[in-house]
Amino acid sequence: MTAWLLSGLGLLILLLAGDALVRGAVNLSLRLGVPALIVSLTIVAFGTSAPELLIAISAIKENAPGIALGNVVGSNTANILLVLGVPALLATLHTSECDSRKNYVFMLLASAMFIGLAFFGVFTLLSGAILLAALGIILWIAFREANNHRKSCGQTFPNSDDLEGLEEADPSMPYWKVSIYLVLGLIGLPMGAHLLVENATLIARTYGVSETVIGLTLVAVGTSLPELATTVMAALRRQADVALGNVIGSNMFNLLAIVGIATFVGPIPVDAEFLRFDLWVMLGASLLLIPFVFFKQDITRIWGVLLTLLYAAYVISLLV
Repeated sequence: MTAWLLSGLGLLILLLAGDALVRGAVNLSLRLGVPALIVSLTIVAFGTSAPELLIAISAIKENAPGIALGNVVGSNTANILLVLGVPALLATLHTSECDSRKNYVFMLLASAMFIGLAFFGVFTLLSGAILLAALGIILWIAFREANNHRKSCGQTFPNSDDLEGLEEADPSMPYWKVSIYLVLGLIGLPMGAHLLVENATLIARTYGVSETVIGLTLVAVGTSLPELATTVMAALRRQADVALGNVIGSNMFNLLAIVGIATFVGPIPVDAEFLRFDLWVMLGASLLLIPFVFFKQDITRIWGVLLTLLYAAYVISLLV
């Protein structure tokens, strides 16, 4: 029971610290005059993925690589089936109004690259460098296109429209408050990650469940909670572009940045079960987005039920 409570505490600290780091970093950047677009493409993306990154690093250091890889693969599966499924139960996501085709193709390419590298049996420093290089190219393309669009429209940086997309943005936030957010985030993230990984590993050993399964379920769902909260609010506000973009961006970042950076700490061996089952579930879940991205289908309540049930079936198959 103590291990469960400490895991929950570690997760709570991670989520709060991640939010604090994002708020501090965003507002420091805006105070220093960094364009909001660059902030959203880099600092927010890194900040919201900080819990997954810290978990991956802690897991490798504590010789529990199954949790590191399970968290990434499990989070991506949960992001699509659970994070889009549950909000659709509350309100239809009008994804027919969104144009996420290019980013979705990037996500599929990232998934294919990730799976291909996994078949080498271990993610090495070279694998990590390849993943990070791919991320750099995607970010460069996104920034160049957004910059060109603003120039063609006669807009300059920073722009009030950019700030509207950043709920954490408050350019007038005093430096002392920014510093508090940064310190809380930088202290809380490693503390929460250590607590969660250490006790999740203990739970796995106590109940005879593999670290990989714990990473794919308990840890993955926990670190997907920020995305779930964001998507629920986006659904209620009828901001389907935020919901779908949040999931696609998060998944792409998980595959390329989290594993890419984590390989600099140590190699990440790939459990054979990943190659047989979990990676293909992740890819299959990603392909389920095709009707919503390319054929302008809305994610209705029926789709919400289907996606949620598929995720429940996946978790049950892991635990049985």
